Amino acid sequence: MKKYIFLAVATLFVAVSCVKDLNVTPIDPNTVLPKDVLKDQDAFTSLLAKCYQGLASSASNGPDSSPDISGVDGGYGQYLRAVVNMQELTTDVMTCCWNDGNLFDIHNLSWNASNEFILSMYYRIFYQVGLCNEFIRQSNSSDISGYTLKDKYIAEARALRLLSYYHAIDMFGNVPFSTEEDSVGSEGPAQISRADLFAWMEEEALSLLSGSDLAEPGKNEYGRADKGLVQMILAKLYLNAEIWAGKAMYDKCATLCETIISEYPLHGNYKELFCADNHLCSANTTYNGDEIIFVSPQDGIQLRSYGSTNFLVFACTWNNKEANIQMDAASQGISSGWSGLSLTGTFTSKFDDIDVRGNFYKEGLEQYVDYLRDNVGASNGWKSTKFSNLNHDGTAAQAQGFVDTDFPVFRSADAYLMYAECAARGMADKTKGQNFLNAIRDRAHVGNLSLTLDNIIDERGRELYLEGFRRQDLIRFGLFTSDRYLWEFKGGVAEGKGVADYYNLFPLTSGDVNANGKLTQNPGY
Repeated sequence: MKKYIFLAVATLFVAVSCVKDLNVTPIDPNTVLPKDVLKDQDAFTSLLAKCYQGLASSASNGPDSSPDISGVDGGYGQYLRAVVNMQELTTDVMTCCWNDGNLFDIHNLSWNASNEFILSMYYRIFYQVGLCNEFIRQSNSSDISGYTLKDKYIAEARALRLLSYYHAIDMFGNVPFSTEEDSVGSEGPAQISRADLFAWMEEEALSLLSGSDLAEPGKNEYGRADKGLVQMILAKLYLNAEIWAGKAMYDKCATLCETIISEYPLHGNYKELFCADNHLCSANTTYNGDEIIFVSPQDGIQLRSYGSTNFLVFACTWNNKEANIQMDAASQGISSGWSGLSLTGTFTSKFDDIDVRGNFYKEGLEQYVDYLRDNVGASNGWKSTKFSNLNHDGTAAQAQGFVDTDFPVFRSADAYLMYAECAARGMADKTKGQNFLNAIRDRAHVGNLSLTLDNIIDERGRELYLEGFRRQDLIRFGLFTSDRYLWEFKGGVAEGKGVADYYNLFPLTSGDVNANGKLTQNPGY
C-alpha cells in the first residue's frame, strides 16, 4: 500500500458539468513522485482530486484497470460498493446470489479474518486515509508561491480523512491510526482504541467546523466536502457514542441534527434523490430542495465504476432468461442487468403498498428468499428499483453501460430520523421528534407513526436502505447479532438464527495483523 500511496499523485475527476475546479488532467502515478510534480497550485488540485476519486472508482485509468490497491479486485473492491456490502448485505436488507469467493459468508454472518470482501473494505479505508495524510503532509511542507488555496484544500482533505475514519470506527473498532504528523516508514502504524479514536474524531470535527477554511454548508462545488459533511459525521459519532465511546450522547446528536435540518430541507420527491440527475437535489445545485449533503459522483462516460451506484443499478436488475423472467432493463436506464441482488422478504414486508419508497420488481418472484443461488446463478426475492439511470423526467441518461447516478453519502432525511430517535430515547424534544418523523412519512405518502424505538428502526430501514447505514443501525438497537430479530439466512440457515456478538465488528485483515506487531486482532477472530 505504501508504494501506491507514494505514487498516487493525481487522476481525472470529472463528474457532471458543475464540477470545474477538479476537472484536471491526470498525472501518471507510475512515473512521478509528489516531490517531483507538486510545483504549483494546479498540481495540488490534481492531488486533491485523487483523494475524491478514491471514493468514486477503483483506478485512475478506468473502472477496473490497474486498481489503486494491488491484489484487491477493482470491481467488488470499489470503496462504496464495499460499504454497501458491509452495511447492507450483512443485514435484513438484501442477499446476493453470486458465488464469488467467500461472498455468501457476508450475508450469512459467518466470515473470518481472511474474507476478501472485508479485506477490500479495510484496505480501501486506509488507502484513503494514507492519500489524505500525504496530501496534508505535502501541502504543509510546501512553500511555493501562488498556492493561495492551501488552507481550503487541507481542510477538504481532513474532512475526507474524517469520513474514512468514520467507516473505520464503525466497522473495525480498534484500528491502525496515523495522521500527517506520522512519518511514513517501514514500521506500521500503532493501534488506537475505539474510544480514543472517537475522541480524536470529535476534536477534529469540531476544529473543522470552527477553525478551518472549509466551505460553509452547501457552499462548496458540487461533489466536494464542506461543513455539512463534517456535521453529519459528528452527528453519527454522537448517535453511536454509547457503543463507540462507552457514553450516550444523544442530546448532542439532537442539537446538531436541528442545525443540519435548518440548513438542508427535504427534497419534495423521494425517487428523484436516486436518479441519474440527482445532483439537482443538492444544496449546491438547487432544483426542489437541498436534501443531499455530500455525494460521490458517477458519470457514465468520464467517471465510471463497477461499484457505487453502478453496482446498485445493474446488480438489482433481473436478467435471467433461463428462468424466463426478465426485467425491462430500459426502465432502469441500462441495457441489461447482472441479476445479483435480491431484497429479503423480512425487509420488504415492512412497507405499506402505498409507500413511495417501496420501489420493488416482483413479477414471477417470491417475496421471501428461500435459496441464495440456483443452478442458473439466480435467487428468488424481489429486486430493488430504488436507484436508476433515468433522469427525473424519465428520459434516458447519457450512457447505458455505466450510470450517471451519484451516490448520496449523506442527506438530511437521515438527520430528521436521527433527531426522532434521540427524542424517542428521551434525549430530545418529543414534539419536534414526532414532527420530524411525520415529515419523512408525509413525503412517503403514508400515515404517521407514534414515536417509538421499534417504529424508528423500521422507518430508518424504509427510508435509507441501500445507502450504507443498516448494519450500524441494527447494532445500535441490539438487533444485528441477536436472535430477537431474524431474517432469511442470518447465521447461515434459511430461517435465520442469532450469531455470536463478536460479529458486531469486522476483523482486521489477518495479513495486516501478521505484518504489524503493533496490532491486536478484534476478539473472536
